[in-house]
This record gives sequence, C-alpha cells and structure tokens, in this order.
Amino acid sequence: MAKTQLSQQDEGVVLTFRSPATVVKAELARPNARRALTAEFLGSLLFVVFSAGTVVVTGGVLGEKLASARLLAIALAHGLAFSLLVAATQRVSGGHLNPAVTFAALVRRQLGITKAVLYVVSQCTGAVAGAFLLTLIIPSPFQGTLGAHDLGMKVTVGGGLLTEILMTIMLVSAVFAAGMTTARPTPFGLAAIALAVVVGQLFGVPLTGGSTNPARSFGPALVVGVWTNHWIFWVGPLLGGAVAAFGYDFFSDNEAEPAENVLS
Repeated sequence: MAKTQLSQQDEGVVLTFRSPATVVKAELARPNARRALTAEFLGSLLFVVFSAGTVVVTGGVLGEKLASARLLAIALAHGLAFSLLVAATQRVSGGHLNPAVTFAALVRRQLGITKAVLYVVSQCTGAVAGAFLLTLIIPSPFQGTLGAHDLGMKVTVGGGLLTEILMTIMLVSAVFAAGMTTARPTPFGLAAIALAVVVGQLFGVPLTGGSTNPARSFGPALVVGVWTNHWIFWVGPLLGGAVAAFGYDFFSDNEAEPAENVLS
C-alpha cells in the first residue's frame, strides 16, 4: 500500500515513497474517517450482541433445539438488527458493518484500499468487543460457543462454501440495489436488506450457521477459541461480495461511483 510519486526536477526524476504507516496516519487524521471507523466499530459490536446473542439466548438460556420457531427467531434478529444498524450508521460510514460489503465496495471502486482495510479492522474489533460483552451479560453455563459458526451435520466443505457464496451474493446485491453505499437509506432499501438477511438465515443457519459476515463469525470465534472451518466464513462471503459487485455493474446501467479519496 506504499504510494510512489514521481516529480521532475532540474536534477532528474525524484522518487517519493509513502509507507503504509504514513498512508494510514493520513487517513486517520481526517475527522470524517475517524467518525466512520467509530460507527463501523459500534455498529458491528451491537450487531454481534443482538444477532449472536439471540442464538445464545434461544439455545442456551431457553434451551431450544433448532426447530422452525427458533430458526425464525434467529433469522428475524439478524435481519432486523442489521438493517436498523445500517440505517443508524449509513450517513456516517455508509453502513457497511460487514467485510464482504466493504470488499464489494472496494471492487466497485467506491472506496480505497486503505479505507477498506481500516473498515474491516474496525468491524472485526467491534465484533470481538460485542462477543466479549455477551460473556458479561449471559451466565457462563448458557454461553456455549457464543453463536460461533460451523458447518452443520454432514454438510461438506464445498457445500458450506457454496452456501456462503450464494447467501452473500443475495445480501450484497440487495445492498447495492438499495443504493446504501452511495445514497441515503430509504424504507424500501432497508426492508430489502432486512429481507435478504432473513431469507439467507432461514436457508443457511442449518447448513453453515448463516454467516455472510466474516466479522460476525470472527468475534465469537476469537473469544471462545472455536476455529473449525473458520476460513469458509471469510472466503465464501468475500467471494460472494466480489461476484455481486461484478454482477451488479454488468447488469446495471449505473456505473460505480469512484472513491472520494483513494490513498493507496
């Protein structure tokens, strides 16, 4: 991410190198960038509390098995929490709250590499903080794995990876179609995102836990130390986000808006 600049002087060409640390420092010096990163941190924190928290409460505290009623409760909690937090943070940070959304926006050149990396760091840090808060809220005998994701019984690695890719394509496509990364949220756009999450959860929870969000998977996994098949919950959503970005630009008449300040 080092930046090279060429300048012509009397003595010849002078090379100026900007180290990654300098580029990050320049980005963090901007008040708007700091506010955006804070919004991504807090939004991801609250999303993990209410989404993973619902998994833990229904399974641990209430002692329910994964029947249709619990599956619906989990899906609604994820969909409503994500859409409401997107609405709350959209005007500050774009309301990504998901590394797959950030990666898709990077692919569409809606933000630069430096900002994308900082977004993902903020999202993952917020997710870890949210998972840690759950350990303080929920009694330890009921915590289980804090809603950490893993493959369902007899689900193959290939099947789980494909599930995550397809779920994320639907979610990120809904985000782009709603204009959430470039425009103010509308009730219809928020509803579309919420429904995309709910439908994805209804399908994916029994198969993979229904991640589509690497930060949501990372937070509980780090706090409880459960890393089985964790790579699937990064590779699948990131691939799905990239496919959604390319597909949306291919089928849409609207060209992606360039990044406002690409620093690297």
